[in-house]
Amino acid sequence: MAFDAGPRYINNAGYAHDTPERLGVLVVNLGTPDAPAPSAVRRYLAQFLSDPRVVEIPRLPWWFILRAILLVRPRRSAHAYKKVWREDGSPLLHFSRRQVEALRSELGGRCPGPVSVVLGMRYGNPSIPDALAALRRENVRRLLVLPLYPQYSATTTASAFDAVAGVLERTRWLPELRFVNHYHDHDGYIRALANSIREHWQANGRGGMLLMSFHGLPERYLHAGDPYHCECHKTARLVAEALDLKNDEYRVTFQSRVGREEWLKPYTADTVAALAREGVKTLDVVCPGFSADCLETLEEIAMQNADIFGANGGAALRYIPALNDRADHVRFLADLAMRHMQGWPETSPGWSKRKVLERSERATLLATRLGAKK
Repeated sequence: MAFDAGPRYINNAGYAHDTPERLGVLVVNLGTPDAPAPSAVRRYLAQFLSDPRVVEIPRLPWWFILRAILLVRPRRSAHAYKKVWREDGSPLLHFSRRQVEALRSELGGRCPGPVSVVLGMRYGNPSIPDALAALRRENVRRLLVLPLYPQYSATTTASAFDAVAGVLERTRWLPELRFVNHYHDHDGYIRALANSIREHWQANGRGGMLLMSFHGLPERYLHAGDPYHCECHKTARLVAEALDLKNDEYRVTFQSRVGREEWLKPYTADTVAALAREGVKTLDVVCPGFSADCLETLEEIAMQNADIFGANGGAALRYIPALNDRADHVRFLADLAMRHMQGWPETSPGWSKRKVLERSERATLLATRLGAKK
């Protein structure tokens, strides 16, 4: 008879009972290949497209479809990545690192107690398991997970939760956990978006139309109850109100469609072509759902869709950069984090390093008496 050996826990190797506790923030974004090469892109796509939150198709037929995709798509995607790759890696990784550095500095100036801020990518590196391991080594006992997805979707926000939960379910000593669900209608986020658009207009003049392009989803996800479509439209409406735009001065579209099934409409590429044919000569495009510039903004919008616009008679498609590490964006993210961390000791004015040291001393004494490792 075979016996179940029981759960295999992730232990705090080298843990000392007198280690001071810390507050941690895990910043999550989608992820990126390690290099603009077919082999690296294949690994990334295999992980991404194997996520049942992303592709809601029965696993057995999808396995065969995915095998076919991985034979063709990595080479084409690698070519696209090469167009936007930086010396220090992909744009998404570059800007995500800058966001984390800036947020770490901002929170360090606001929290009376110690706070650790790390980056974890849902797919690729730095991975969520590695990020959580780093926080565990710093004895983070209170953890805020901050996915940089303004609009909630099961394909993004819920998938990030799955990845965190997958690690924590194997962790011996769980931290207190809080999770940011979305921030599509928060004032600071809307204000930063509106500021970025105004600054673009001040520097370059205002185009004939503002297009707000969001990443697409299969339409059936909307009918299954995913709120993403509604939250995208609310974001766009609030940005338009902040800019005093009339209904005929902006459009909302959805990009990055793949496959043959119906996705959220209207499609960005089709709308770009139609606006050019209707006589719009200068088109301003912003992508409010992307917190950091990436392949979908820099290559798909600023290059592919610019070509589509020009081929249909348009003069200039001008991409407005993502919020990235803008100061107002980072301040908003810090505000958001502080709001979710209310009541935890490290964010409270009464936090005292002396009290922490006293607790550590008591833990050292107790551990010594029990013969445990200090």
